[in-house]
Amino acid sequence: MARRYDCSDASDRAAGLREAASAVRRGELVVLPTDTVYGIGADAFNSEAVGDLLEAKGRGRNMPSPVLVGSPNTLHGLVTDFSELAWELVDAFWPGALTLVARHQPSLQWDLGDTRGTVAVRMPLHPVAIELLTETGPMAVSSANLTGHPAPQDCDAAQGMLGDAVSVYLDGGRTPDSVPSSIVDVTGKVPVLLRAGAVSAEQLREVVPDLEESH
Repeated sequence: MARRYDCSDASDRAAGLREAASAVRRGELVVLPTDTVYGIGADAFNSEAVGDLLEAKGRGRNMPSPVLVGSPNTLHGLVTDFSELAWELVDAFWPGALTLVARHQPSLQWDLGDTRGTVAVRMPLHPVAIELLTETGPMAVSSANLTGHPAPQDCDAAQGMLGDAVSVYLDGGRTPDSVPSSIVDVTGKVPVLLRAGAVSAEQLREVVPDLEESH
């Protein structure tokens, strides 16, 4: 049976974060609020759990899960060939609604789907998400919806779609925005905007004037 915790209540929130972190360590799935939409998450280094996450969403390996981190410092252990411009984007927009596609460390033992050596990584601007990620380490997190359905802005919608496939639901109220994060590819010399979202191309160009847009 799925357990749900109201994060607006201090003791419920503390218990929920404890339970959610334990569930992640056991290889189970949790739903958490972020600054964009609700996410369904698993331990990024547990390939079976990540497989369960993709299955719960009805999503194929050809759409690998992004990774959320609780601190920019975590990047040092996850990515390689991370350019000066990429760090400038991190400094300007993290925590926030900017996802960066980078080359991951070849030594990492993870299987997020068919990533071709890259990882999409973001630090969300949400206290519940950051607190959980600080406790668990990097998590594979995707929007908490069935593929083809709208991404949920509240816990009810997520639970209605995912039900008992998820062990712990952290209810943080309605998310401030349903606009997804912007995605920038930093694997090449010049960053490329793959998806415009909550952070506009204009805002990104203030930091990276040469930003290209994929067509």
